[in-house]
Amino acid sequence: MSGFTRMIAIVVKELRQLRRDRLTFAMIVGIPTIQLLLFGFAINMDVRNLRAALVDQANTSASRAAAAALEQVQVLDVRYRMPTPGPVSDLLRRGEISVAIVFPPDFDARLAHDGQVKAQLIVDGSDPVIQQAARQLVDMPIGGARIAPTFEALTLYNPERRSAVNTVPGLIGVILTMTMVLFTAVAIVRERERGNLELLITTPVRPVELMVGKVVPFMAIGLVQVTVVLCLGVLIFHVPVRGHLLDLYLAALTYIVASLGLGVFISTLAKTQFQAMQVAFFTFLPQILLSGFMFPFAGMPKAAQYLAEILPLTHFIRLVRGIMLRASTLAELWQEVAALLLFTLIAMTLAVLRFHKRLD
Repeated sequence: MSGFTRMIAIVVKELRQLRRDRLTFAMIVGIPTIQLLLFGFAINMDVRNLRAALVDQANTSASRAAAAALEQVQVLDVRYRMPTPGPVSDLLRRGEISVAIVFPPDFDARLAHDGQVKAQLIVDGSDPVIQQAARQLVDMPIGGARIAPTFEALTLYNPERRSAVNTVPGLIGVILTMTMVLFTAVAIVRERERGNLELLITTPVRPVELMVGKVVPFMAIGLVQVTVVLCLGVLIFHVPVRGHLLDLYLAALTYIVASLGLGVFISTLAKTQFQAMQVAFFTFLPQILLSGFMFPFAGMPKAAQYLAEILPLTHFIRLVRGIMLRASTLAELWQEVAALLLFTLIAMTLAVLRFHKRLD
């Protein structure tokens, strides 16, 4: 048998092995497919439909016409209309809006004077992309003609527009995602491969007890990582921590548990450490791209936003940026906490149901 024939035999053997390894074959097809769909449809830098509040203190035909013109450009999605600006700061701090437009009581008189500020644009500056999109409205025409400067822009939380202020809090979530999910999935599969789980077969340990026992040590590791990133962010990049540290660590702990739950579930799907790594990396891509860490959430189509709401990183990004940059509290962001707890419950329940205290 010639060397070429032996080489062909090895190639055929490897192809047959890949065909039998359904998970690897799914990754070969699935990863490029998901990348194409995400970058082709979900990733959109043209931000639209920013959640906004409209404060019309003038309440005249001119102010109503200006408000209608603002909505027609589709940059804003007006969720709240109010006669006074009192509730605006609370809505911004809770993350319920990103922009507020305030028409003063003398709006009509201001329209008659060229060069005078006509209204105020209040922007949540914790996300530079939102800040840049909202500032498109500064010189927008009002009353059928361009009157500049139309708006006085007031940027909150990051007036210097420093990218590190937005990036560092999000990196806490990204790092926890990559380490917690991967560490847990690989560690459990490695023990199965080495036969260490055999020792548990004759013990009264229940599946749920085993799962919880596996994740507790990683919770401590995750909190250490949070502390490291937080300290470096504050000392080197001067990122502010405006909220309470207790709220921040409780939010991080909630997300760590959710990520560990995902890792445990992945360990029940994979038979080898390589497969566990494959599936873990398969979950990283949509989380990082759809969570709002890299690309604006408001620019995504509705289908991508619905998918992002299922992913735990989306909710943690909102939590960590809200607490660190806007001084939000966990009580104000309770919906994000509830979403993470629900994800944890579902992931751990599925993992326990799939886990069998026996050798494969």
